[in-house]
Amino acid sequence: LGDVYKRQPQTAPQAAPQAVPGFWDPRRRPERPDLSRLTVIRFLTETDYPPFNYTGADGNPAGFNVDLARSLCEEIKVSCTVQMRRFETLVDALTSNRGDAIIASMAVSPQLRARVDFTDPYYRVPARFVSRKDAVMPEIRPEFLEGKKVGVIAGSAHEAYLKAMFTDAELHAYPNDDALRASLRKGEVDFIFGDAISLAFWINGTDSGDCCAFSGGPFVESRFFGEGVGIAVRKGNDVLRQALNWALFRVWEKGRYTDLWLKYFSVSPF
Repeated sequence: LGDVYKRQPQTAPQAAPQAVPGFWDPRRRPERPDLSRLTVIRFLTETDYPPFNYTGADGNPAGFNVDLARSLCEEIKVSCTVQMRRFETLVDALTSNRGDAIIASMAVSPQLRARVDFTDPYYRVPARFVSRKDAVMPEIRPEFLEGKKVGVIAGSAHEAYLKAMFTDAELHAYPNDDALRASLRKGEVDFIFGDAISLAFWINGTDSGDCCAFSGGPFVESRFFGEGVGIAVRKGNDVLRQALNWALFRVWEKGRYTDLWLKYFSVSPF
């Protein structure tokens, strides 16, 4: 876990009520690229993945990704449009020049890298343990869970990680999120382990019945949980990719990324 944080230190302002992840190394400030060739950025995003993407009350695109895209355009000082499309159509729309960049919580993968280029990650989806509120542990290590019942989604990267690293825990596999979360509420398992972003919303929402809370910190091993989420651009479009990398760093450095994060994530997945 340590080497991930060396490259991508978790930083948060002291006044913040919760941990805000920082995925940028202040020592690796990107050079300001030549932005004169950029006149407009046509962002593509998906239709329905709240709080990252959704249709606002006024009918316009809204969400964390949309607000971040607008912040990047302000930083680059270029006009931008945001078009919503079904997630599975986004890459084809980009490669056929119906847009310039995809900002839609798209996880970087070797398969996608063959078709598009990505910026640096602007967030990761960590994995975390959740327990009932009366059994929260500040830190979780493999030896702490010896003989404990841990629920996880069958066939997931989270299950593979537990099988590799938490060999003394008693694993219970469930077919879907609803069954997994119900097992913890009912006390069938001591912990569940999964995607921290969706778990954060469950913990903070009505479905959890205020039963549960995160135990221990985030797990972000890229071998199991991916390289992170980036903005996709067409292959070879280095002008735009470098401009977006520069703007992402600036938005983070100025504290605007933190403001956005706190607006959308009342329970931090980190």
